[in-house]
Amino acid sequence: MIRTAILACVALILSFCTTIGIAVAEPSKAAVEGQFRDWVKARLWPEAQKAGISPATFNAVMGRARLVWSLPDLAPPGFPPAKERPQTQAEFSSPGPYFNEARLSALAASGRALADQYSGTLKKIETKYGVPGPILLAIWARETGYGKAKLPFSAVDVLATSAFMSTRKELFTRELIDALHILDGGDIAADAMLGSSAGALGQPQFMPSSFLKYAVDFDGDGHRNIWTSVPDSLASMANFLVAKGWQRGRDWGFEVTIPEKISCAQEGPDLARPLSSWAAMGIARVSGKPFPKEELSASTMMLVPAGRHGPEFLVTPNFYVLKEYNNSDLYALFIGNLADRIAYGSGAFTASWGNVGHMLRSDVLTMQKSLAAKGYDIGKADGLAGFKTRRSLGDWQAKNGLAPTCFPDESLKARL
Repeated sequence: MIRTAILACVALILSFCTTIGIAVAEPSKAAVEGQFRDWVKARLWPEAQKAGISPATFNAVMGRARLVWSLPDLAPPGFPPAKERPQTQAEFSSPGPYFNEARLSALAASGRALADQYSGTLKKIETKYGVPGPILLAIWARETGYGKAKLPFSAVDVLATSAFMSTRKELFTRELIDALHILDGGDIAADAMLGSSAGALGQPQFMPSSFLKYAVDFDGDGHRNIWTSVPDSLASMANFLVAKGWQRGRDWGFEVTIPEKISCAQEGPDLARPLSSWAAMGIARVSGKPFPKEELSASTMMLVPAGRHGPEFLVTPNFYVLKEYNNSDLYALFIGNLADRIAYGSGAFTASWGNVGHMLRSDVLTMQKSLAAKGYDIGKADGLAGFKTRRSLGDWQAKNGLAPTCFPDESLKARL
């Protein structure tokens, strides 16, 4: 208690000195380590105790926890804030390289071999959960290279560091306590709980909160082991997708050609219509194949992730379930494309990605605010061109005598 009061006084003095312009030396990492230990005892333990974590688990695990100074987005107490960097529009900064053909081809070849190796397990999982094996293999490939990617960090160390001194302390504090719940339950030992620099665990890259909700013991050994058990990892991913609304028997979507006469400003899950209705408008698969008969009466949505500058799609609700795993159109398209390659031996999307993604997020944000001021629903004003922003831009272009492209570019910034 006395030490905490002293630290508070020191912080107040440092703040005063900074305000009046007196140079103050930054604290050392050793000093921050000491504050971390105080935080574990004074702040984290009461929350963990309230959440039902046993003292034995807490003391054993947190007594060995160490700060990981190499993590991104850290804000150590007493250190100057990191300089803000210009942000590009993250999701579409480079859509072409995201679908690197050599990489996808290699992953598809490995995926087909693994589909044969784990055919029995995948069939059992699909029977129980309704999620096709190629979809699970594609997620496994994207997340950890079919389990080959190294997980270099102690998950506890990463989560503790982020809970103590990241820019999202509350989120990571909850995840750290959930990790302690996992250890308390005995599914994994602390030294084997390895993860990424974001604290995501094992082969499916679940955050601890997702592990507690969705991880399953599919190999019957009494442990939910998403680190070394392939059946547990694949079944846990399937359980996650089902919980998020995966529809048994439906595809994820189809690459299509949308005629110029049809506005690109009709995308989004809230503008769904039967697949037969889209087909009647003249939208067709790029492969030339007819749409599956069992899909024709089902709800389907237009998707133009790069507007008229890239591939165009009709997608099912399962596409949006894939986005629950990683909230990115490109991620879900990567999974869908790789799954099709594994299942059918297909290849790259037919249409190429145009010259898009060079605007700063701040510029896109300005455009969003301009559209919102004109009465358009752009969704969240965050500098990312989601479907509401894209279709609002397309509507605005049409009303102002421009050919709708449904994607922000430099030429539109000044006009808006």
